[in-house]
Amino acid sequence: MGMIVSWMLVAAAIGAFAVTALSGCFVIPALHKLHFGQTIRESGPTWHNKKQGTPTMGGLCFIFGILVACGLVYAGFYRYAQDLLGIVQVRAALLALFLAFGSGFIGFLDDYIKVVKHRNLGLLAWQKLIMQFIVTGGFLVGLHMQGLLTTIIMLPFIGAVDLGWVYYPIAFFGIIFLVNAVNLTDGLDGLCSCVTFVSMLGYLLAASMLSFYHVAVLAAATAAAAAGFLVWNFYPAKVFMGDTGSMFLGGMVTGLAFGVGMPLILAFLGIIYICESMSVVLQVISFKTTGKRIFKMSPIHHHFYMFRISEVKIDFAFSAVTAVGAVLAVLAVRFI
Repeated sequence: MGMIVSWMLVAAAIGAFAVTALSGCFVIPALHKLHFGQTIRESGPTWHNKKQGTPTMGGLCFIFGILVACGLVYAGFYRYAQDLLGIVQVRAALLALFLAFGSGFIGFLDDYIKVVKHRNLGLLAWQKLIMQFIVTGGFLVGLHMQGLLTTIIMLPFIGAVDLGWVYYPIAFFGIIFLVNAVNLTDGLDGLCSCVTFVSMLGYLLAASMLSFYHVAVLAAATAAAAAGFLVWNFYPAKVFMGDTGSMFLGGMVTGLAFGVGMPLILAFLGIIYICESMSVVLQVISFKTTGKRIFKMSPIHHHFYMFRISEVKIDFAFSAVTAVGAVLAVLAVRFI
């Protein structure tokens, strides 16, 4: 089994990287031709305006790469995977994909409205939330129907804790919070791609340790696809992933945590996403209550960017923090 799983992981990674990187040769010119350029918000840094018109919706590259790579791997290894790994793992992987693609579709609609109307505002907040409620609800119902949703959580050094019915609203709103948090992280060239690449390596190790090999395949494919997208998205970016890509990655990041039955692992593997989102929350609360801002600009990556710290340095710093989180996540899995 070990050899088969290893080949599945390698095939998923190579396939996702190759398809994602190569698809940029066709997707980016097509986006240029359709005039699907990014509209930069007026409240951002003035020197950020040079990015105006850079093609967006580039997340289609890695979505396609992950879909093709995982499809070919599961098709090629189906007979072995079904016998060795079991249907439960297949269902866990499919549900993670459901959350990712559902979230990505919402992001696609948001991007489409932006580029067609040439404005920074896409879907209205209530429209996006209603759709997220539907997708998140469907994901949790799917987990429940497959016996993959439990109110018992495992805490490092403590053990099992049953939260009872309180678990459900926490899980529901927690998923929506984290999907949007990943979306907020996509604000600098290569930032979300770099952070997600490192986060997915952590998922790959954690899922392998827990013997959730189908989830490990998704993590390997997503990490490799993020790396393939960096060919086009690293500074200076030739394309942005858009909400299409960041919402998809948000769904994947969150879905995999539930797929391995350890949603609390997000506290480590999603540390940057959480900090990005909380910086916005704290900024709004501070300004509404005191009239003062904590950060020069939120999300927090813009705070550092306002000090003229290069995008590349911010990418590496945030990735390093994520790497520390990945190590902590693996240790948490090891001692549960």
